[in-house]
Amino acid sequence: MKISSTRQRIIGGLLLLLIGIAISVYFWQMRLQKPLEIDMAHHQHSSGAVSQLGMHDHSPTGVSCEKFVAKEAPGPTRKFDLTAARTVLQLDNGETVDAWTFNGTSPGPEIRVTEGDRVVVTLRNKDIDEGVTLHWHGINAPCSQDGVAGVTQDAVRPGEQFTYTFVASAPGTYWYHSHQMSSIQAKKGLLGSIVVEPREPSAPFSAAKEVNALFQRLDSSMLLNGSSKALSVPGKAGEQIRLRLTNGDNETMNFSVDGAPFQVIAMDGRDLHEPGHLSGVMIPVGAGQRYDLLIRLPESKKVIVKSQSATGLSIMLGSGNEPELTEGGAMFSFVDYGTPQPDDPISKRKPDRSYVLRLGQSLFVKTINGHSFHEIPPINVKEGERVHITLINEGGGDHPFHIHGHTLRVISQNGTPLTGSPVYLDTLLMKEGESYEVELVADNPGLWMAHCHNLGHASMGMTMMLNYEGITTPYRVGTKSGNLPDL
Repeated sequence: MKISSTRQRIIGGLLLLLIGIAISVYFWQMRLQKPLEIDMAHHQHSSGAVSQLGMHDHSPTGVSCEKFVAKEAPGPTRKFDLTAARTVLQLDNGETVDAWTFNGTSPGPEIRVTEGDRVVVTLRNKDIDEGVTLHWHGINAPCSQDGVAGVTQDAVRPGEQFTYTFVASAPGTYWYHSHQMSSIQAKKGLLGSIVVEPREPSAPFSAAKEVNALFQRLDSSMLLNGSSKALSVPGKAGEQIRLRLTNGDNETMNFSVDGAPFQVIAMDGRDLHEPGHLSGVMIPVGAGQRYDLLIRLPESKKVIVKSQSATGLSIMLGSGNEPELTEGGAMFSFVDYGTPQPDDPISKRKPDRSYVLRLGQSLFVKTINGHSFHEIPPINVKEGERVHITLINEGGGDHPFHIHGHTLRVISQNGTPLTGSPVYLDTLLMKEGESYEVELVADNPGLWMAHCHNLGHASMGMTMMLNYEGITTPYRVGTKSGNLPDL
């Protein structure tokens, strides 16, 4: 049957309308993500207009984020130099990648220090035109040292340098990455690992062999510690391995452990209290998260740790025969894992402020409470307050919610209060349909980003601010300054 010319015109018109809507939404999103100039302390545009979305009206006077610097450290000063540069990398699978590197490698050099050390890192930009920064993911550094382009500093341009200083106050597994055009620059290779060792190691873990495993996606290649091949770690029966897993990719990685029971001894660098032994359980590590596993090597059998999303990048521990590999298994839940802390310091008083954040999707835009990027009202706090936040994943995939400069205490999952070990995170993995209650203590004055650490989602609008009242910044986000932290 032939379609009439009138019907063809109607169909053609509808298609043009849909294409027009799609293009309009796309450019609207780009306008949100690449504004001319935004003051993230006040969400004030270059025109001087303030978004009317229920935000507090801040005074233009106050204390600059630049004034908050590292305090005196009980330990020695440790100095590091990182040079960002365009590099052609030859991978061990024969592929060649045009990468952006720190000191010629991706990941960049591991920074390993001791609790209490004063850490001084000088970042130099050789030839990356877009500019670079260093964000210390999970480390509660002072505001001026957080490394967010347009909020705490200008992006470091070619030929320039910036020196970061902070105290390694909390032992644990952390990582660093550029927070200028983060969704692009992390994938191009500008990331690395940080380990803060305890000054006085706890007895159960002090004798364990350290294995650091940073997973990343370099363009289209999935790598483990910069390699496209499996990681083999020799060891003897009875030896304990502390495996530090870092997910530097944008997608959730589900890890299985075959060949021996294991314990989850830390999440996001924070120890769990009296963690139990697990077998046949999958460990979901969200983008930006870190899990520390403790594994005792068995007799005459290897232990294999692997993720289905990183084919070929298994971690083989010990020697002997390979174990029988399992497929799937129950997902690890921290709701009832471990035991409560006897001297748990959690306050019983009501929080000073409460917020509800609904993470979702609208066409091409990732949203929080229906808004995107600088149009999202910030979480406003005063120093010393306890802040209660309800986080709800209403759609658009996994959302690992990361907050800068603070640590979240998880109170409940899907309405069920935690009954095991206290859980402190800087990045909370939320599956679609899940809800969490978390609390934080406003103990680090400044201006702080909070965003989905699927950096592609952040680039699509799922990024907002936690702002202390009275704190200002001389820096601006936008195309005028060239500071685009979450593009």
